[in-house]
Amino acid sequence: MNHHVLPPLGLALVTGLMLPWMLVRAVWAQQAPRLGLAVWILCGALFAASTAMLPAQLVLPAHTSHRLVDMALTLDPPSPRRLVDATSREALAALAALAVLAVPGTGFVRELVRARRARTRHAELLRLVGRYDRRLGVTVLEDPRPAVYCLPGRSRRVVVSTGALKMLTERELAAALAHERAHIGGRHHLLVAAAGAYASVFRRLPLARIGGRTVPLLLEMAADDRALRGCSSDALATALYALATGQAPHDAFAAGGPSAAVRMRRILGPRRTGRPVLRGLFAVAASALAILPLVALCCWTG
Repeated sequence: MNHHVLPPLGLALVTGLMLPWMLVRAVWAQQAPRLGLAVWILCGALFAASTAMLPAQLVLPAHTSHRLVDMALTLDPPSPRRLVDATSREALAALAALAVLAVPGTGFVRELVRARRARTRHAELLRLVGRYDRRLGVTVLEDPRPAVYCLPGRSRRVVVSTGALKMLTERELAAALAHERAHIGGRHHLLVAAAGAYASVFRRLPLARIGGRTVPLLLEMAADDRALRGCSSDALATALYALATGQAPHDAFAAGGPSAAVRMRRILGPRRTGRPVLRGLFAVAASALAILPLVALCCWTG
């Protein structure tokens, strides 16, 4: 077997199997949800790149596959002239890598299209049964159940039920609206689509299975942090409590929902001391050390 397959194989094992279990237990990821999301994104990108390199390394001759490892480690892509002069074997390796990348890529596009169609149908329904409130900048829906949610993407809008308008105070409503607008402004639906695509394509993979439920929670926490820049923690937590039982479409972001209890404890709980960003970066760096022996072996025998 071509020994140059070891670095991408080790990277795939670390990002697909080891790091997800560490991330789901990491306190720092919930303390700094944007960093946690960045690490999940990095894991997904590195897993896709490393698995795409595996068939390419098996097809290429040893001396060429060693150069491929060097280019990947130094982030030095081949020149256009080198691509034009590629051999048939190198072209086959590139096609094999692109075929692997097409699997999650196709799943991501399919998830985006499905969610967009669902949101478009719901937006059309809101035009018929809802009314726009210019003062709040939201669509008001006649429903006694308290609910505040948003439709991201092209159909972006924030929806508030009449039940929520009656139950929430002005400060609580402002906190809930800030939370929803954070989802829209952050384009969080793209990360949800990516997590859903991985969960559907790599069903048994910890990166996909754990990430499919962890990424949406971190997105909610990131939106909470953004809302807390302009409102008090008491106002946001009370709004979450009031909206916890509210209903929202499947492809919408709701201020309440099943994660409300966890987020309320986070918002109202004592702020942990320390530096969560530094702890997170140290944990990721320590995990990356697992592939160094494989890289060293590859270079030593290359």
